[in-house]
Amino acid sequence: MTPARMPPDRAAADRVTAGPPPAADARPKRRLHVITWGCQMNVYDSTRMQDVLAPLGYAPVARPEDADMVILNTCHIRENASEKVFSELGRLRPIKQARPDVIFAVAGCVAQAEGREIVARAPFVDIVMGPQTYHRLPEMVARAARAAGAVIETEFPAESKFDHLPDSAAPAISAFLTIQEGCDKFCSFCVVPYTRGAEASRPMPAVLAEARQLVAGGAREIVLLGQNVNAWHGDDGHGHARGLGRLIRELASIPGLLRIRYTTSHPRDMDDDLIAAHRDVPALVPFLHLPVQSGSDRVLAAMNRGHTADHYRRLVERLRGARPDLALSTDIIAGHPGETEADHRATLALILDIGFAQAFSFKYSPRPGTPAAVAPAPVAEVEKDRRLAEIQALLRQQQGDFNRACTGKVVRVLFTGTGRHPGQVAGRSPWLQPVHMTGPASLIGTEAAVRIVEGHPNSLAAEPLPQPEELACA
Repeated sequence: MTPARMPPDRAAADRVTAGPPPAADARPKRRLHVITWGCQMNVYDSTRMQDVLAPLGYAPVARPEDADMVILNTCHIRENASEKVFSELGRLRPIKQARPDVIFAVAGCVAQAEGREIVARAPFVDIVMGPQTYHRLPEMVARAARAAGAVIETEFPAESKFDHLPDSAAPAISAFLTIQEGCDKFCSFCVVPYTRGAEASRPMPAVLAEARQLVAGGAREIVLLGQNVNAWHGDDGHGHARGLGRLIRELASIPGLLRIRYTTSHPRDMDDDLIAAHRDVPALVPFLHLPVQSGSDRVLAAMNRGHTADHYRRLVERLRGARPDLALSTDIIAGHPGETEADHRATLALILDIGFAQAFSFKYSPRPGTPAAVAPAPVAEVEKDRRLAEIQALLRQQQGDFNRACTGKVVRVLFTGTGRHPGQVAGRSPWLQPVHMTGPASLIGTEAAVRIVEGHPNSLAAEPLPQPEELACA
């Protein structure tokens, strides 16, 4: 995500369904199915919805046909996001027709932006709730059981939802932790300030308490989430606002926490202390998602990004000076209104100058209610397609080069599960590349040094070390 997009991880890129069903002999009294679109923050929110509903007896099932409640947790970033939601609701409608007592809920940013439209076009929906209100789900479920129409909760509440959420259930080895929501940047193309509201930071004690709980439950990596996460300035419990660099240092002192990363960042909020944390905190991985969106100053100004291309270049120089092995990911938009061929060439030049290990590039598509949606000089679709293809070809080459350059190196991999083939384990490198290797399942949940034997376009193949070796990674 920039404020506009959080990069999915990228299992959450389009649609994620809730976890596996319970065993047959432990069938829940009430059954819940959650469908998630979008970024890691939506995945986090979906998990927390399950936590909120667990005291009511709801437990996840794998199929919506088996559920007593179905939640669609939506994202407004992707093109035609609303229509995708209505299409999914149409596909699921026969469930409601066959079993009228099944509760249907639409949550997230599409719900926030188009709550009344959802009820008008899909009147069988029982609950419509914005991303700041799901802590009230038990109350909404009770109201839905009594109400003649849909329960709509899309106001921004005065209280923080985090103050009312229950403790997290058992986390994954790599666990998401939302520390900041909303955005005050108002990029021309972005709906986030309108659907998530103003920037708000969780207090440091609450973040640290949740992090300790996640680690105690088995998490070995924590991914700090926010629409503009490096704008986090949380109260330290003593009346002082602290920045993200300080929070990272505090998190690094938690025993058992091996890795820390954060997403998504804005170039305007990379302060000196955060850059120093990349130098000083070994647990902070050498990987940063830092969206630039364009390499043209003229387009960046039209986007209301508040930085120039050279500011971005100088910032990257400082970050790499602090952490020489730092790898970068970014977001690029092709064909923003008013973009010329010269602007496009400036973006290609910036990509060549920086060198990205990963990137997420998109063709501009208008979002209703944003300034860019009514901006003059829209770029023709055929031209946007061509420019995006050129950008993606260059980015794929850079990602492949980065992965191939890892061949022969010894790296530390956090193993998070089994691989696709029998006898394989899988995990992530410090630079977020998927890594697979033949090895024992006992490695899962640990960080181990391995040798990279082959770099593929989207992953790395590794082998165990025959004996301990000094790590030599760059």
